[in-house]
Amino acid sequence: MNVFLFGAGYSAQAYAKLITGPDLAVAGTTRNPSGFDRLRQAGIEPFLFDGQSAPAEIAARLESVTHLIISAAPDENGDPVLRCFRETILRSMPALQWIGYLSTVGVYGNHDGAWIDEEVECRPVSTRSKLRVVAESEWIDLGDESGIPTAILRLAGIYGPGRNAFAKLEAGTARRLVKPGQVFNRIHVADIARAIHHLGERQLGGIFNVTDNEPSPPQDVVAYAADLMGVAVPPDIPFDDADLTPMARSFYGENKRVSNAKIRQSGFQFLYPDYRSTLEAIWQSGEWRKT
Repeated sequence: MNVFLFGAGYSAQAYAKLITGPDLAVAGTTRNPSGFDRLRQAGIEPFLFDGQSAPAEIAARLESVTHLIISAAPDENGDPVLRCFRETILRSMPALQWIGYLSTVGVYGNHDGAWIDEEVECRPVSTRSKLRVVAESEWIDLGDESGIPTAILRLAGIYGPGRNAFAKLEAGTARRLVKPGQVFNRIHVADIARAIHHLGERQLGGIFNVTDNEPSPPQDVVAYAADLMGVAVPPDIPFDDADLTPMARSFYGENKRVSNAKIRQSGFQFLYPDYRSTLEAIWQSGEWRKT
């Protein structure tokens, strides 16, 4: 298997660390040379990609790639990978077997707390989610044109080593914002990595929600982490009284319960199906401080 990761960040690095094999080759991009060492530590051959130009060394590397994973966000000018490498993907990747595009459940917008699945109409509110919907459509179109199975993975809020309520409690930044009826789905980064591997290994295309089983109020997650940690539970802060950035406030404007039934029906099993089992595992392993 020969893998290329456009945007080798937190989730993509977890995937690179997961996969093994005698004939495995993994490469990925970063915007800054300062990220090269971190990628190498994850077993990723690093390349620079600024989203504006198509370096010849990346185009050459893509010729032998079998699995292409995109974790680069679109901008106001569109998807950077398609902007720079669309024709390369279509015409100059003879070994390509599968494409995975990492998106977000934010594309669904607000559904007033109702359960939704992949068939529900997207109602994006924020600009970033609107851009994601367009990018998803373009990747689906490319998959149709090329005949390559293309999976859109819609990810919930990501947590895992170094990114969790324990780290925020230790740093003194954890807050229990209370907005009645508000729930969020979440996903452990290890389950993202496993979902990418599951879909890529089986060359499954389509749209898949990659999220836990139990959308829950965010204040409950912080309280559970505090109890496990043996520290004081932060006080409730009414949402209307909270001092939030416009981006943070926009997250609370989208309320939905996202179903993961489709990916489970494909044979995938979550290691971390809810926030309680996830926090317990992170705490017991001591991984909560790691990055």
